[in-house]
Amino acid sequence: MPVSSQHKVYIPNSSRDNQYLLAEFSLTDAILARFGAPMVDSAEPFKEFYLQLGKIFFELADQAGLRNVHLIANGKTPVVRFHTEAYTLQTAEQILFFYNPAYHEAQNSFFNPAEKARKVSLLFLATDANIRANAADFHNKVRSLLQRFSDEINSPELSIKVRDHQHLTYDLFAKQKGVKESYGYKLRSLDARYKARNCELPEKHSALTYAIINLPLSRYVKEQVTIDTKSDRPYNALYQLIQDQFVEATSLNKLTHRAVLANGLLPLVRNSKFDKMSTGKELQMIGFDTSVSEGQLIADWDDSNLVESAQFIIFATKDDYTDMGYGRFMNQVETALRRFAKGVNLNPERDDLVVRFHQHISYHL
Repeated sequence: MPVSSQHKVYIPNSSRDNQYLLAEFSLTDAILARFGAPMVDSAEPFKEFYLQLGKIFFELADQAGLRNVHLIANGKTPVVRFHTEAYTLQTAEQILFFYNPAYHEAQNSFFNPAEKARKVSLLFLATDANIRANAADFHNKVRSLLQRFSDEINSPELSIKVRDHQHLTYDLFAKQKGVKESYGYKLRSLDARYKARNCELPEKHSALTYAIINLPLSRYVKEQVTIDTKSDRPYNALYQLIQDQFVEATSLNKLTHRAVLANGLLPLVRNSKFDKMSTGKELQMIGFDTSVSEGQLIADWDDSNLVESAQFIIFATKDDYTDMGYGRFMNQVETALRRFAKGVNLNPERDDLVVRFHQHISYHL
């Protein structure tokens, strides 16, 4: 393979892009006081505050030309995915936004008027047909809005953390299903891409790059082992097979920081230098330590319970990045996944193995 090809990964044209920015700040008494005292004799003492805050936010968004924005003050974590139809669904711990960036627009507030939220989140969903090419411009617009928002709130206690999330999602077996066209990506780091487009990030910022892979546990996968339904741990052999095949395939391709998850939870990936692992009823925070040179394997599965799908995380370290980008890393990921797929008897023409390439940056405004 020519050197230039080693640094490009060819992703099917059926892939889907997402980008969103999440700005969060703690809701302090001083910030509340800027809008007047809560109506303590009311059943909804914080309603007026949230409405005023939303009015400021949505007016600034309109002025900036940002057309899909949301204010979240109910303690729930936003999850953003591509969909041909627009849906917003809430669970106990999540708000799920399904939308097509090419044409869906919305403005919504989510809050409990009877409670003071611990934090307020401002969510900005990209609305463009060409997200990657215009990502830096979108980031600049959001950051400019947040500066104006900070001026409007005018509180010394206001400290805004900004997270920029970008996903590129595709089926590893798209070609076998008839998708013939693909495009070569170098997958440069976000700071390099942004700098080339006149978007300078703060010197103090953190970046994460990783791939999450979703494996539906189909009948064909489960038939690889004998499931003892009389046992207290009937799915141990199944999950052990999946883990062994994944670890072997990734090790052969020098991918060292990995996770195998089969617990029905949604993983949120963080840098363990700043965030510790934690688990809720729906969400699981996974922290990787890039300073561990020998690698890191996180395995979390419940062999007494059969989940619909297993998830794998392959985390990129500084050794996985080249001056060209993360293209070589993703080529290694794809090679490992194809080997893994054979090990668990996947049929590329029938089965899906969905890969989501993530790039995140975060900093304080």
